[in-house]
Amino acid sequence: MRDPVGVLGVCAGRIRASYAATGRRAVRVTLVASTGFYLFRYGFDRPVAATYALFSAVALGGLSKIPGTGRQRAALTVRLIPVCWLLVVVGTYLSVRTWSAVVGMLMVGFTLAFSAVGGPRPAGAAPGLQLLYILPSFPPYDPGSLGDRLIGTTTGLLLFIAAEALILPEPTPPPYRERAAHAAQTAARCATLLATPPYALNDADIRTARDAGRMLRSLTVPEAERPAGPGVRDRALAHTGLTTRALLSRLGQLPAEPGNDPGPDVTAVLHAVARLATATATCLRAGPSPAAPYKELVTARAHLSALSAGPAPSPARTSESVPADGAAPTPPFPPVVLRRHAAVLEIADAALAMATAADLSVRGRRASPEVSQSRFWYATTWAPCLWWHRLRGHAGRRSVFFQNAVRIALALTAARLVAGVDTLPHGFWAMLATLTLTRTTMDETWNTIRLALAGTLAGALVTAGVLSLAGTHTAVYAAVLPVWMLFAFTVGPVRGVGWAQGLFTVLVALVFAQLAPPTWRLAEVRLLDVLVGSAIGAVFGLLAWPRGAHDELRNAAAELLRRAAEIVVATGASVAGGGAVATPSGGPGHRSLQQAVILAESAYAQFQSEPTPFGGRGRVTALPGVDWQATLMAGHHTLWGSERLLEPPLAGLGPAAAESVSGLGDRVCGRMLLVSAALDPGGDTPTAPVPLIDPALAGFAIEPPGAPRLYYATLSWLASLMTDLARVARGGPGPEHGKTTTVQHGRL
Repeated sequence: MRDPVGVLGVCAGRIRASYAATGRRAVRVTLVASTGFYLFRYGFDRPVAATYALFSAVALGGLSKIPGTGRQRAALTVRLIPVCWLLVVVGTYLSVRTWSAVVGMLMVGFTLAFSAVGGPRPAGAAPGLQLLYILPSFPPYDPGSLGDRLIGTTTGLLLFIAAEALILPEPTPPPYRERAAHAAQTAARCATLLATPPYALNDADIRTARDAGRMLRSLTVPEAERPAGPGVRDRALAHTGLTTRALLSRLGQLPAEPGNDPGPDVTAVLHAVARLATATATCLRAGPSPAAPYKELVTARAHLSALSAGPAPSPARTSESVPADGAAPTPPFPPVVLRRHAAVLEIADAALAMATAADLSVRGRRASPEVSQSRFWYATTWAPCLWWHRLRGHAGRRSVFFQNAVRIALALTAARLVAGVDTLPHGFWAMLATLTLTRTTMDETWNTIRLALAGTLAGALVTAGVLSLAGTHTAVYAAVLPVWMLFAFTVGPVRGVGWAQGLFTVLVALVFAQLAPPTWRLAEVRLLDVLVGSAIGAVFGLLAWPRGAHDELRNAAAELLRRAAEIVVATGASVAGGGAVATPSGGPGHRSLQQAVILAESAYAQFQSEPTPFGGRGRVTALPGVDWQATLMAGHHTLWGSERLLEPPLAGLGPAAAESVSGLGDRVCGRMLLVSAALDPGGDTPTAPVPLIDPALAGFAIEPPGAPRLYYATLSWLASLMTDLARVARGGPGPEHGKTTTVQHGRL
């Protein structure tokens, strides 16, 4: 049968690629585990050290899912060696009594699972570290063997580090800083084109800018390269991506200049933006700080802002109008020019924020450009305080990290209690099953357990046959072990949890058959342990918040938009009233929005760094088309634009302009509340579809006579917020004007 679209070929290519990736990892794990095990078991006749050497490699190489290249995993493992020693020591001494081992499991299990707040790499390493505590926490209580346990663990880890760094190296994907540098360079090119004839971007340039911005979205970035940590540099790098996307968006939407002559002041700002974007790209590639072009853009921006600060001329005004006090005449800029000036000032602000964030991401607190305490609140905060802020922010029931940590800690504790009270043979197999089979939803947990039990039953039958045929011939098991290990770690991750459990069942039998005289009942024990462990995992998967990071992110993003809507209304009223009802920057409303932005950023970092639960396939999240980073952009733009517009003194707009600003602010606020309701709907949220592009927003084209620059600056700010809201719903560039994207109950 023909395959006209090549589907079979594509699938086959993907399967081969999957086997190639797992095969490289399997080769390294097999070499390390076999070398350490055979060295101590047959070379030095130290079975305890052999066991720990093998399981150290299996823990961090097989069970852990540390993202990144081999060298990156090796570097992380070097830092984890003291942690592994501590876990082995604590597990050894707490195994004296069942109650002490259970209490230790509760504390260690929660701590290791909660360490996922530190980013993708700690999250990926946590399951393997759990195993390194589980193994020594079971009888026999033998502190005298602690030396062998540490020697075996250290040997296994050192061999694993060497193998990851040297054997079958993997291609290194471009880091996030390089992606941001490329996007900044694209922004520099766009700014240069806008500052030179014909002063416009063609369709190809706009598509290039959109593609460069899209490459900064977390879903397109390998997990190991996502800036999701709590430190200054990671936070700043995340802000670099956000502000660079904003800059590219603003450049692509700059209104055309009538007469193709933007004037020297506009071109000066755009040239300064281009130079700053180029310097930012150089900075991100470990170059010098962009301090000089930063100051140049600040000066050019201030000049353009002052130049267009006067009121636009009414139809009766002429260029010869001179104030009574003899001062220089106000430039008679028409409204369309003031609109462009306001848009160029927005571009300048985005470029300045991008440069500051990039310099912070490269140099940390040694960054040169001026830092806004409201925009970059973390820039002057000590690293321990940032870690404490991240931990405290997730120490609550709404945090998925907290939920996952409680779930797995309680499940492992219950498994350890059952194994200790009932003296379950090889009880740590039950805990291993609990660790690997617990999922975040009951449906997924049940599906995983069903496949795992089927695979374990098949593996137990194979094990019983092998043990019955080989008997006590240890040489047979020693010869088969590395071949089977290579096969298991290559095929299991690709074929799924059923295959993985079945192959691992035979694997552990081959290992323990070399440590003690085997019988076919070892297969029976393995099946019983997996059944007990999976049942415990199912119970706690059902009882302990079967949710994922997506639900918490929806709540945080919706709360951010609600707070932003309040600021939009207040700012519009303040600008319309000439400052009579202005809220000072940093006041209660702004502080609430700042806190909402911080919480949403933490939820976003949590969402993008949350690993697939212990090596399984994650559940399909709802609202797949949502651009979550655009929600953060809307929050930042609300905060930054409001602060800029409320800088004193605020001049009056005039009745027509004030009415227009106030009305448009209300409409944008309504749009924010609508998107907020779609992200996190309530039980009685209206279900009727509503166009995301509000027809009433034709008011953006209104040009009240005599409106000052502040009016057009406010209009530009509100229009940029509408662009952000449109991007949230589409998961990409905003919809073109006039297209109908709908917002419905629980769906964008």
